[in-house]
Amino acid sequence: MNRVPLPKTSPLPEPASALAELNPAPRLLMGPGPINADPRVLRAMGTPLIGQFDPQFRLMMRETMALFREVFATRNDWTLVADGTARAAIEMVMQSAIEPGDRVLVGSFGRFGQLLEEIARRCGAEVHIVQAEWGTVLDLAQFEAALKACSPKLVAVCQGDTSTTMMQPLEGLGELCHRHGALLQVDATATCGGAPLPADAWSVDAVTAGLQKCLGGPSGASPLTLSDAMARRIYHRRHIERGLQPADYLPGAGARIASNYMDLAMVMDYWSDAGLNHHTEATTMLYAARECGRIAVQEGLWAMFERHARVSRAVLAGVRAMGLEVYGDPAHKMPNVTGVRVPEGISADKVRQALLNDFNVEIGTSFGPLHGKVWRLGAMGYNARPDAVYTTLAALEAVLAAEGHRLPRGAGVDAAYASFKSVAPAA
Repeated sequence: MNRVPLPKTSPLPEPASALAELNPAPRLLMGPGPINADPRVLRAMGTPLIGQFDPQFRLMMRETMALFREVFATRNDWTLVADGTARAAIEMVMQSAIEPGDRVLVGSFGRFGQLLEEIARRCGAEVHIVQAEWGTVLDLAQFEAALKACSPKLVAVCQGDTSTTMMQPLEGLGELCHRHGALLQVDATATCGGAPLPADAWSVDAVTAGLQKCLGGPSGASPLTLSDAMARRIYHRRHIERGLQPADYLPGAGARIASNYMDLAMVMDYWSDAGLNHHTEATTMLYAARECGRIAVQEGLWAMFERHARVSRAVLAGVRAMGLEVYGDPAHKMPNVTGVRVPEGISADKVRQALLNDFNVEIGTSFGPLHGKVWRLGAMGYNARPDAVYTTLAALEAVLAAEGHRLPRGAGVDAAYASFKSVAPAA
């Protein structure tokens, strides 16, 4: 037998340190996410706990559904929040919509397209890939050729892939998928609240998101919305667990969903008026999701989009003024994450460590072929504001200069400041 060694864990130098009160150093999180949560969300999370079937709590669930219909620009009944990080929502939809042997087409242009492929394969799908070179995106002609070649039941794609900082155009893709008999699932973890994705207008059948990026919350709860067609496909596989079956229970005709926790048909029953118990709701995370949705709707979606776009322009201006090169196709750059090529002779990880240790600023590296070659600067959610951009650019300049990299001192902050001042925020 080939024995794979277990990973090792390092013991704490002093076991008693685990008894100390939590008091981490304050960080400005300017990487690809998570980001610093909005203080209003943190306050909401301190709301006293109540039972999951308390009428007050059931009202909060319905309010959260209504708020995220606005966020997703949809009338979908089945708009709810899954407990778990954004990956849980992706997997919940796939696990519930894909039956073993189904053909699935994945549009991939970075590491998180590879994740969609990974999850689909674990669901037993026959997976086909339409691939774009990292730093670029796909066009409709590529999708159409792949749809004709493999006739999938489901197409899955990210709107924004933070590994490459690229954003995939989606308008027209839903209609194209429907013409070829496929449903469309979009992972909007990195873009929800930062870029338009009108689910109804663009005919998207499932959108999944996370709180921890443009929505300004913590990781741990994942909004999602399902079209009627997607809801019917999932509910066709409805099989209520034995201990909960009502007297008039009739199982769905489809194959039982393999995972109990990821069974979206049962979660739909839980969020429905029937309130059929599935799991104990993560109460504090629902409070967070509700507050993220409330803040987004109160600000206005288009105001949020413009705020992220303004910050993106300022980051670009600052980075370029420092003489640094932006990674990827700028025409398809995400509005909330910017890829920056690491200058020749500079250690990417050493710079990130100095930013963290000396300035309490966190930026990201990337994955696979881009690791050590690209930094990812994120400015989103609560951190999509001028002072956070100025602080990050000034700190990056200081560290690069200390590492011997020649650059025009002060130019980055000056350029970002000028960019912010050149366009007044929307009223």
